[in-house]
Amino acid sequence: MAGHSKWANIQHRKGRQDAKRGKIFTKMAKDIIIAAKGGGDIAMNASLRLAVSKAKAVNMPNDKIDTAIKKGTGELAGGDISEIMYEGYGPGGVAILIEAATDNKNRTVAEVRYALSKSGGSMGEAGCVAWMFDKRGVMVFDSEKYTEDQLLEIGLDAGAEDVIAEEGSLEVHCAPEDFTTVQKAFETAECVAVRSELAYVPKNLVEVDVSNAKKLMNLMEKLEDNDDVQSVHVNADFPDELMAEMEG
Repeated sequence: MAGHSKWANIQHRKGRQDAKRGKIFTKMAKDIIIAAKGGGDIAMNASLRLAVSKAKAVNMPNDKIDTAIKKGTGELAGGDISEIMYEGYGPGGVAILIEAATDNKNRTVAEVRYALSKSGGSMGEAGCVAWMFDKRGVMVFDSEKYTEDQLLEIGLDAGAEDVIAEEGSLEVHCAPEDFTTVQKAFETAECVAVRSELAYVPKNLVEVDVSNAKKLMNLMEKLEDNDDVQSVHVNADFPDELMAEMEG
């Protein structure tokens, strides 16, 4: 199970992403810029196709998408964006991976380190926790619209490896290299995912108490509010009672 699947699902249902759409467009643009460095033709660039698909899913205007592509290919200025991964520990000793895209690494590392330290966490060295995660293709579907058997039947032939039931949703996992093929299989079958992404999935989950879970959620919110932070992955097993409280 993805470490923050429950958390991500709650954010989605509460519309928190919609409330911060301008910030999301900034993050999506960076994804597109980085992907477009490998070529501006969506038909030939799977990474760009995924980035554009995610941008359209949050209703990012086409002109902003086109501008980001041109920045990535060098047709326009502003494409000097670098990807960087930060590793560290959150409240309760939870492992945390932070994917960032920035035009100023010094600024970003300082802001990430500050957020971690203020929340009782700490920045670690490269490789300190990355081994605790596997990079996976993850597609999340509404369990009220689709059954596990339906998704397995469609996904397995395309390369999907597992379907995991979460409260209110079903997660399809696959190897990163099969992600595009699996996505296309579901699109062909007209199965619409709530969310599709390449994510770092924890190999094992660490139980955290309610107090540390709340601190961790606050930390994740602060990090995700940073324009340079693209995604945050943790190996925490959030308490069900806290999830229920947040959904109420």
